[in-house]
Amino acid sequence: MLQTAKSNYHNEAVLLGFSDLKRLKSERPLIFDRGQGIFIFDETGKDYIEAVSCFYCVSLGFSDGDLVEAATRQLRSLPMYSSAIHRTVPAVMELSERLAALAPVKNPRIYFATTGSEANDYLIKFMWYGNGFAGEPQRRKMLSRKSSYHGSTIATAALGGGSELHESFGIPMGISLQVSHPSWPNAALPGEDEDAFTSRLADELEKVILDAGPQTVGAMIAEPVSVSSGMFAPPDSYFPKITTVLRKYGIQLFIDEVVTGFGRSGRMWASELMGLEPDCVTCAKGIAGAYMPIAGIIMGEEFNRRLDLGNEAKGWFAHGGTHHAHAVSAAVAVEVLNIFERRDILGHVQRVIPHWNRMLDSFLDHPLVVGTRKFGLLGAIEVAAPGEARAGSASSLKVGGLSKAIYEAGLETGVIVRPLAGCLVLSPPLIITESEIDELGRRLRSACDRVLADMSSSRRAEFAEAR
Repeated sequence: MLQTAKSNYHNEAVLLGFSDLKRLKSERPLIFDRGQGIFIFDETGKDYIEAVSCFYCVSLGFSDGDLVEAATRQLRSLPMYSSAIHRTVPAVMELSERLAALAPVKNPRIYFATTGSEANDYLIKFMWYGNGFAGEPQRRKMLSRKSSYHGSTIATAALGGGSELHESFGIPMGISLQVSHPSWPNAALPGEDEDAFTSRLADELEKVILDAGPQTVGAMIAEPVSVSSGMFAPPDSYFPKITTVLRKYGIQLFIDEVVTGFGRSGRMWASELMGLEPDCVTCAKGIAGAYMPIAGIIMGEEFNRRLDLGNEAKGWFAHGGTHHAHAVSAAVAVEVLNIFERRDILGHVQRVIPHWNRMLDSFLDHPLVVGTRKFGLLGAIEVAAPGEARAGSASSLKVGGLSKAIYEAGLETGVIVRPLAGCLVLSPPLIITESEIDELGRRLRSACDRVLADMSSSRRAEFAEAR
């Protein structure tokens, strides 16, 4: 008999990612059993504002009736059928056509995977395939930026994070070439303005390419804005300069829009907002509002030409996966596009962004806050204890200390944030209202106040002991 009562949950049976395994064995994890809109409810009934949309993905909020109905309709008609061997389902065909019309690359072709990690991993695999048949099999190396995040597979883990992560898992780094992240202004040298900063990073990129051998480098992958590195939006001149370097050596630009795609910037794609011209784009998370797992690899003309060369040589494209372009996932993704149109989601995001920015900046008077960063409906509140230096850059990617303490206090006050790189990253559902933004700010300020009070009490106790 299936046991589901609270007392029968056994901690030692579960392994949760990004968690303390020792703690899991002795302490029951926080368990949520329902959600509505921007709120998530734990098993005691307590509500929390999900201020990071559960890893930046529940873009239309929890328990949206239209998305639930879209999944239910597809489950009733055809719950599953693999899209491969010249066979697919109507929802996949519709999603492909509509997504292609919205894509930030010209004349795209789209492959659907299951997760963002898969999408980025397969994009590398497809690049190797196409380059091989285009007479450039040596172009295998990938450029990426330190402390970014492009997935958790072996290949994508090599593209993100830092040396500590790579060493811990024994990640083979043979294909990976990492360069500095554009963590402006924290990573600027003394007296360095934006133009000098981005020129220095472009020069660094070119040096890495030359040292590796330009003919061995296939592509650079980059997020428009990387939340995992602390949510630093790059200066306006950054992407134009690095794109110039890449084009000089025939290196493709892959843009990872797993987090920033589907309205997070106020546009469908951050690539549009930032004027980027990628060769390929990957997306996931918001594509189905995270109600079902699905990801997309959106490939441009030249990339597709190379795939076709392989097909001509071999007679088929030898790649597939059982759950890729899953019928229910595709149906939900189609409904997400319908909701974007029907409810004017992009217009709503654009309307609330000014209020969002004001809420973030209202924290600048708090003793624990040393700065804020904003991009669309993304935000970061940088924190430091009074008298302590702020985090230097994205390379300071360590979860702990003050940001972790505020995260823990936020659980008490009913708000969930993401502590990263000396800051609190925020990415609420796109449907958030101005009054809900205010409530989010109130709960988060209460969490900051609690931590500040605890720090003051602790220091008073230390002073009394010293006397």
